[in-house]
Amino acid sequence: MSSKSVQQLDRVVIRFAGDSGDGMQLTGDRFTSETAALGNDLSTLPNFPAEIRAPQGTLPGVSSFQLHFADHDVLTPGDAPDVLVAMNPAALKANLRDLPRGATIIANTDEFSKRNLAKVGYTENPLEDGTLDSWHVHSVALTSITVEALAKFDSLSRKDKERAKNMFALGLLSWMYHRPTTGTEAFLATKFGARPDILAANLAALKAGLNYGETTEDFAVSYEIAPATMPAGTYRNITGNVALAFGLVTAAHRAGIPLVLGSYPITPASDILHTLSGLKRYGVTTLQAEDEIAGIGAALGASFGGAIGVTTTSGPGVALKSETIGLAVSLELPLIIVDVQRGGPSTGLPTKTEQSDLLQAMFGRNGESPVPIVAPQSPADCFDAGLEALRIATTYRTPVFLLSDGYLANGSEPWAIPSVADLPDLTVEFATEPNATDDKGGAVFHPYLRDEATLARPWAVPGTAGLEHRIGGIEKANITGNISYDPDNHDLMTRLRAAKVERIADTIGPLEVDDPSGEASVLVLGWGSTYGPIAAAVRSVRNSGGTVARAHLRHLNPFPANTGDVLRRYDRVLVPEMNMGQLALLLRARYLVDVHSFTQVRGLPFTTVELADAIMSLARGADDDSISPVATHRGLA
Repeated sequence: MSSKSVQQLDRVVIRFAGDSGDGMQLTGDRFTSETAALGNDLSTLPNFPAEIRAPQGTLPGVSSFQLHFADHDVLTPGDAPDVLVAMNPAALKANLRDLPRGATIIANTDEFSKRNLAKVGYTENPLEDGTLDSWHVHSVALTSITVEALAKFDSLSRKDKERAKNMFALGLLSWMYHRPTTGTEAFLATKFGARPDILAANLAALKAGLNYGETTEDFAVSYEIAPATMPAGTYRNITGNVALAFGLVTAAHRAGIPLVLGSYPITPASDILHTLSGLKRYGVTTLQAEDEIAGIGAALGASFGGAIGVTTTSGPGVALKSETIGLAVSLELPLIIVDVQRGGPSTGLPTKTEQSDLLQAMFGRNGESPVPIVAPQSPADCFDAGLEALRIATTYRTPVFLLSDGYLANGSEPWAIPSVADLPDLTVEFATEPNATDDKGGAVFHPYLRDEATLARPWAVPGTAGLEHRIGGIEKANITGNISYDPDNHDLMTRLRAAKVERIADTIGPLEVDDPSGEASVLVLGWGSTYGPIAAAVRSVRNSGGTVARAHLRHLNPFPANTGDVLRRYDRVLVPEMNMGQLALLLRARYLVDVHSFTQVRGLPFTTVELADAIMSLARGADDDSISPVATHRGLA
């Protein structure tokens, strides 16, 4: 029976950090899965370099995985880690600035050699020179202990044994926080089933980590975090990319049409392609095209053929797809363009998050070519956003942008699996017979004869007898669809396409405001993945006695019909964005309201503290100059 004490906590933030080859993403993912199985609420932030294999032991090669879990609802991955697992000096140096004084560091002493220290600019060993006196440091020879624990595995080289050190670290942390390991054992059995020696070694390393925590005197306390109180249901941990893939497949099922994905791999959207390619039995066809243009061309062709065409990409890919998106606007066919945003411009920061494609989605095409825009607010919400994007695309016969981002795509949270029967009915009605008569009384099909409520044109599947019609990018005559260069017709068609998008506001509901006191003078308005940090910051301000309202936009084109009224209801409106103020620009132009823009483009989500400080400054009536830049990259303008 263990004599070690157990301490109860309500929350903890853990960050695993090491070299790209140290398996930190796998370690974090497995710890997260076991945490979700225990019923804690959680939020994660994977953070890894863009290079496939950066130089070992260097700062550019550091990969980390942060997990925030608690016995209550969790809104963000946490501002700062309570525990840092540092597999080498580079991991320590890259993450130490984020670690509050008094936090815990578990350092792999085997990697703190003179050579590795010199790689990151340490002249002395920080584990020995007093640099870390303000933190609780556990110096553990993770590598050598792992190798010793695997001594009996004669068929494995020392290098193979060293690779299992991440499983040792996982076992140690699992002991510290009373996490089960059964799920990880099953995962390893699947992953290494064909390599029984590797499987046995990883399982032995995992068990050795658990035993080390139990027996060593260095760890005198373990911790328990009770399950969070959540609505009854069946839950699973899910990333934004997987949730979005599931949402699109489910939406297509509810619509009664096949889903065709035409895509070209690009970070951070590729996992949607990977996930959908495994769902062929649900009426999904995936095509990995030779380039971005071919991918969207295949998707649009599928929509013309009666499927729902989807293409997935990131900002650079959107630039290449823009001409075909404009073609979809002209054809007035349903199409879903998933843009998982990342740092730009150009190649930019492929593995880092940003919200800088909003104006590209709104205006990045030639001519007047309005496109609806939907943005999910959390990893699990990506599922619902997929359903909403398909509803709009098929109901209004239009391409739809779905703006996710790297933070949502790779981050995860518990997701309550819905009952399919409770999801909206998205059944599509195709044109099946002529809809007009000609001068002689004969039946004809007019491809641009619009629905009075939605202004959508009929969707006619090619090959349907009597419904032959022209398609193409040249302007069409209203109703008949004949090629037309008439100036008045072009003006009419341009206004009809814009009016059709505006009518979407009739079915998206009003912008909802969270303002419990009804006395707030400051409104915080966000979109997309800023939802969690904004909600956490507002909660912090309210807990400190402040009054502040918040609202969040899912639909960015068109805006909800009451958006202007909401903005004018408050003395000051704060708009945090991971860009240089793109939503703020749109709101100022549309509603002539002087919103305050709080921005950052650091490749990372906002922290709760910085947003709470900005809210309090604005609430005190500070002018823009007094709330501006923290360093040169953040501020109100």
